[in-house]
Amino acid sequence: MKAEKVIVERTFKAPADKVWSAITDISEMKNWFFQLAEFEPKVGFKFDFMGGPENGKQYLHLCEVNEVIEGKKIAYTWRYDNYPGNSLVCWELIDKGEETLLRITHTGLETFAEIGEEFQKESFNEGWNYFVHTALKNYLETEA
Repeated sequence: MKAEKVIVERTFKAPADKVWSAITDISEMKNWFFQLAEFEPKVGFKFDFMGGPENGKQYLHLCEVNEVIEGKKIAYTWRYDNYPGNSLVCWELIDKGEETLLRITHTGLETFAEIGEEFQKESFNEGWNYFVHTALKNYLETEA
């Protein structure tokens, strides 16, 4: 089984602390990411949410934070309730003063291969590109 991963990067015209807050503060995450009931950037914190293709089947995502470097990196496992497979989502911030490079790396996608078309690398690539280049960009650029 060939290892599959998606990497999405974007430089935002925002300082690293603002980007960090957008990706780790639940009150901000609700404005551009999935609707999470709870989230804390703490190792061992478990969270879940419903998500899936627009106008398609929704899946319960089960995640657990497994690494936090305050202001620089957060990583969590990502799997689906009652389906095989387990992956890892890693968000890394590179501080460039008034700008911040955000890199998302989602590894382990090959473990979802047998579930179906919605779980192929292309679907994850499309989803992460939307969140980074559209949803988060719009949120950070319109924040007062």
